[in-house]
Amino acid sequence: MPEGPEIRRAADRVHDQLAGRRLEHVWFAFPDLVSQAASLVGCEVSAVDSWGKALLTRFDDGRVLYSHNQLYGVWKLHDAEREPDTRRSLRVRLVAEGRAASLYSASDVSLWEESRLAEHPFLSRLGPDLLTHGVSVGQAMTRLQDPRFRRRGLGGLLLDQALFAGIGNYLRSEILFFAGLHYKTKPADLEEAALKRLAHAILEVTRQAYDQAGVTNRAEWAAAARRRGASRRRWRFAVFDRDGLPCHVCGTQIERTSVASRRLYCCHYCQPQFS
Repeated sequence: MPEGPEIRRAADRVHDQLAGRRLEHVWFAFPDLVSQAASLVGCEVSAVDSWGKALLTRFDDGRVLYSHNQLYGVWKLHDAEREPDTRRSLRVRLVAEGRAASLYSASDVSLWEESRLAEHPFLSRLGPDLLTHGVSVGQAMTRLQDPRFRRRGLGGLLLDQALFAGIGNYLRSEILFFAGLHYKTKPADLEEAALKRLAHAILEVTRQAYDQAGVTNRAEWAAAARRRGASRRRWRFAVFDRDGLPCHVCGTQIERTSVASRRLYCCHYCQPQFS
């Protein structure tokens, strides 16, 4: 499933396609939305952004279209007169001044008043989005020390969307590696310097994944791996999906384990466990 950076990049593409333009045609496959389609015609798309793995299309009348791609949903951008070449099921189509954005295969779509968006059953459980909500290092440190989170192992905690929205499986492994922390470590165990290092890693790794289309590896390590003929799957990450390969820092073999029922990769030399 795509993680926060991938959803934000998708939101950016839909934003570039529609934002600042007035809707000429709106179509929904969902019965509870069909009656509202006509009322959106003439509205301007003011912005498209993301919150975790949800995409939010905002209109100038104060309404927001919530959509969650889940496993199979995908937005396709196209000219209004040219139908995308796909066998997927169309769920939403927005057409603005000759430009169209069509959502296929998604099943979780709803229309909300922006003033009530915090009541959404999914969004109401999310922490701040690392790419949308301007989280600072200090705010991240404070959140990690919140009583709800501080005594939980980082391996499971980082996947909890109530902490920060958008961190998924590959980001978790990469964040812990660059922070030099074992997955069993708890925020309560960390001195201020280590806590600050973790907060920096959370923000910087997520931002790099967004800026570089999912690449979280250091540029020099990735370049060296490409010179050796490594596939993108191998040079894209520092540790994720690299089990059995040497750590870029120390040469120790990267190991794979399972935490919170999902695979996690680490270097036990660079990320030691302290009792």
